[in-house]
Amino acid sequence: MTYPNELIIAVATVFVYMNIMFLLALKLKRNDIVDIAWGMGFVMVAVSQLAWAGDYPWRKLLISGLVALWGLRLAIHLYYRNKGKQEDFRYAQWRRDWGKHWKVRSYLQVFLLQGFFMLIVSYPLFKFGAYSKAAFGILDASGLLLWLFGFFYEAVGDYQLLAFKKQPANKGRIMNIGLWKYTRHPNYFGESVMWWAIFLLVLGSDYAILALISPITITWLLVRVSGVPMLEKKYAANPEYQAYIRNTSSFIPRFWRKAS
Repeated sequence: MTYPNELIIAVATVFVYMNIMFLLALKLKRNDIVDIAWGMGFVMVAVSQLAWAGDYPWRKLLISGLVALWGLRLAIHLYYRNKGKQEDFRYAQWRRDWGKHWKVRSYLQVFLLQGFFMLIVSYPLFKFGAYSKAAFGILDASGLLLWLFGFFYEAVGDYQLLAFKKQPANKGRIMNIGLWKYTRHPNYFGESVMWWAIFLLVLGSDYAILALISPITITWLLVRVSGVPMLEKKYAANPEYQAYIRNTSSFIPRFWRKAS
């Protein structure tokens, strides 16, 4: 299968999928389902690429499987985290700010925009994984181990936060134990690490350096756009969180410096 066909398949898959999610959001009257759609979107890209593939080289199968596993776990986690709760404060605020134009702006700035970034981040999935016939080597082993580390960090961080919030005594308190003792966002850190690992796995392909756009984009989104800044703005007036900031790394864990 040629690269343009793979790109067309990816674009079509994401466009149709995000339009369906937008219609579902209108029906449910909550745009935060796009967070669940984010992880499942990568599963859709992985499945669509494999369904249309003419062959199945081991690297493409490995990358597709890792991405699908990450996306499925994330979607399931967010579904159960949000179940029975009100819409995430960020999306609710945007709807109020956008006034009578909220539907159009939701479609363009929430769903289509996330679909665009989904294509950018999943670039290695449909471009490079299919073209390398090289045997499994040290870069592949390093990439796989790094991916497992990132998956562990994100999954455990998410679980620890859920368990912390389930305890009535912790209501209103700031999570600063477990992995959260070393970074204020272990889940975001783990997600970024996984995409840097995917980059290592495609380095055996021609022009793989272009795949740098994937981990750079996801790290930028998490650190500068929709991840860390938006959540920390919520706690800007919280004295306990400000103390947490002073003692704990924002993103990359500092194992030598414990939070008070």
